Amino acid sequence: MSYSYTAATTKTTQKTTTYVPVDTLPEMDSKQQTMLWTQNQYMGDSGIHSGTNTNAPSVSSRHDIDDDAMETSKYFDWGDQGYGQEYTQQQVDEMNQQLSQTRSQRIRAAMFPETLEEGMEIPSTQFHPDQPTAVQRLAEPSQMLKHAVVNLINYQDDAELAQRAVPELIKLLNDEDQSIVQQAAMMVHQLSKKEASRHAIINSPQLIAALVRTVNNTQDPETQRYAAGTLHNLSHHPQGLLAIFKSGGIPALVKLLSSPVESVVFYAITTLHNLLLHQEGAKMAVRLAGGLQKMVVLLSRNHVKFLAIVTDCLQILAYGNQESKLIILASGGPPELVRIMRTYTYEKLLWTTSRVLKVLSVCSSNKPAIVEAGGMQAMTMHLGSQSGRLQQNCLWTLRNLSDAATRMDGLDPLLQMLVQILGSGDVNVVTCASGILSNLTCNNQHNKVLTCEFGGIEALVHTILQAGDREEITEPAVCALRHLTSRHGRAPDAQDAVRHFYGVPLVVKLLHPPSRWPLIKATIGLVRNLALLPANLAPLRENGAIPRLAELLNRAQQEVTRRVGAAGGGSASVDGVRMEEVVEGCVGALHILARDVNNRAVIRSLGLIPIFVQLLYSPNLNVQRVSAGVLCELANDREGAEMIEQEGATAPLTQLLHSSNEGVSTYAAAVLFRMSEDKPQEFKRRLSTELSSSLHRQDQHGWDPSMDMDHTAHYDPMYMSQGPAAGSLQGGSQHDLRRSAYGELDSHHLMGVNISFDQIPNEHPPDGGQMAAWFDTDL
Repeated sequence: MSYSYTAATTKTTQKTTTYVPVDTLPEMDSKQQTMLWTQNQYMGDSGIHSGTNTNAPSVSSRHDIDDDAMETSKYFDWGDQGYGQEYTQQQVDEMNQQLSQTRSQRIRAAMFPETLEEGMEIPSTQFHPDQPTAVQRLAEPSQMLKHAVVNLINYQDDAELAQRAVPELIKLLNDEDQSIVQQAAMMVHQLSKKEASRHAIINSPQLIAALVRTVNNTQDPETQRYAAGTLHNLSHHPQGLLAIFKSGGIPALVKLLSSPVESVVFYAITTLHNLLLHQEGAKMAVRLAGGLQKMVVLLSRNHVKFLAIVTDCLQILAYGNQESKLIILASGGPPELVRIMRTYTYEKLLWTTSRVLKVLSVCSSNKPAIVEAGGMQAMTMHLGSQSGRLQQNCLWTLRNLSDAATRMDGLDPLLQMLVQILGSGDVNVVTCASGILSNLTCNNQHNKVLTCEFGGIEALVHTILQAGDREEITEPAVCALRHLTSRHGRAPDAQDAVRHFYGVPLVVKLLHPPSRWPLIKATIGLVRNLALLPANLAPLRENGAIPRLAELLNRAQQEVTRRVGAAGGGSASVDGVRMEEVVEGCVGALHILARDVNNRAVIRSLGLIPIFVQLLYSPNLNVQRVSAGVLCELANDREGAEMIEQEGATAPLTQLLHSSNEGVSTYAAAVLFRMSEDKPQEFKRRLSTELSSSLHRQDQHGWDPSMDMDHTAHYDPMYMSQGPAAGSLQGGSQHDLRRSAYGELDSHHLMGVNISFDQIPNEHPPDGGQMAAWFDTDL
């Protein structure tokens, strides 16, 4: 590229010709160019401008120049921009010659500045600081190429140096003099910082084995730091991880977790973390080396990023491994993990810690320990977090823990938060919230009342409506409603609220396909509870609850008959639900619905009385009780009593008078009494004697559940829980406890003997027993 200067005429006091470098002139817009044209008298008529009589407008005119001199000066302020210097033709020629002679130097200065002699000045041809010259633009890729070549040469030099040094370093690391070992470890650490030499170390199993031996044998903190730092650098490569694993480095790294030097512990835990994440077989090696116990001890540290790595290691080791969960429990892990959740605000640490607690919360041994340490309250603190992943993990953990916290007090903020987040658009959030509410409202009157006061009924009805066919939401939501509509002071209000928020049609709809048996079983219990309120009896009938219950009863009973006959005994289960329990639930719901005279007419019209009579022969005591109960209600009408007698119910009912279950015998006595109202006096006398004898025997000996059944068999599985928690999805959730299986009936006077149905004994579940939590699995 050549550079030259051209002459330009300027107005001076001497009117001489001067030169201004063209390359140094500033860029001008169109108006400035026009002004320059007129200023230098280029307006002479050349033929183009011969139209002198025209009135075409122009940017400027010659006679305006002198008048507008001040305006022109603002466009060409040469003095301010450094263009006031004047050059002669000879000076211009000299500058052109100098630029031509220094062209190679300018290129060298741009591309290889280190080759220039000191003090050498090269004239610049750059027009504007923001606009590089062509040489400068070419210099950038040239510099990159030069650096790449230099790096390649250095890389090769590093690799060759490391390769030559490895054999000697192995010898030095095995030296008996600890100071020599320390120096050798330092050299290896330095080499491991560069990529080329690092690969040379990775490719030398002997050197890595020597490092591992050094860690195991030395007590010098500095030597341990160098060795641990080297292993840490190697762990960033897959080949390095494999080399450390094969050389037995994991036990050595676990040993370093007890070091008093912070940097050594950090190197060790981060290296172990990389191994656990990416190296197959590392988990078992860490467990066998006692890594879990030492990691739990590290939870007492207060560095949040360090704790995040430790907790992530614990999660990796505990996931899917029951033995690891028990080791963490035995080492005091749950209280420390809960303390972290209460103390810190660093999101990543809270997230990794919540993941460990989520995994531990599915362990029946860890679950009580976490709850006792305040885990429920600690998780509640983060339900309002802006971090979606933290909130979700806390909800999963709470759901798994909630079956062990049904009798816990002080969960008011959690209940209120759960009711609020039922309105979330996140399916996972709503699923967890429904499951937690289902468990916390089981057998806990305080929680039931609070949930109702927080608007839980409306929220749950809305949740069921929005969930559609998502049974992972509808089943726990229905279970929660079932708990809220029974056995507490606000239960009638809750039963009324379900109807008020248009829940009755929604609930009856769940009895139809595509609902599966676990959801159907839970819905049957809710229908039974809603029927306890007289105002709900007509809406349930009008929405078709009775025919659907009759259909489900027939299906379940057919399944029981078929499967029991095919198996020669045993229970029939579909989708994890025992059909005997569905039969019992349907009959129990019809029992309560039969309190209404119109409902009794519907039940009679459906031809269900033969089934009820048949069920009196069932070996299941609960089925006997509900069948006798519904017949007792149907016998209130003369037509019903006659149909019962026509189906041959007298014989089984007479036999049930001697049942060990006081509720069964009382219901049987009530049915027989109503059936005998139009019988001869002799029949009434014999019945009265039989009833008196039966009741006198019960009063004298009391009811001994051990006479003919297991002591837990009397509990109604549809409405009672054998433990403090709701059941699992596979078996359907257990219903809430009730004072008696199907509530209290009015007292009746039977042939001169006052038989009160309040005599049905209180039934409470044993305090032992532990039911599975909702979705109790590793997630």
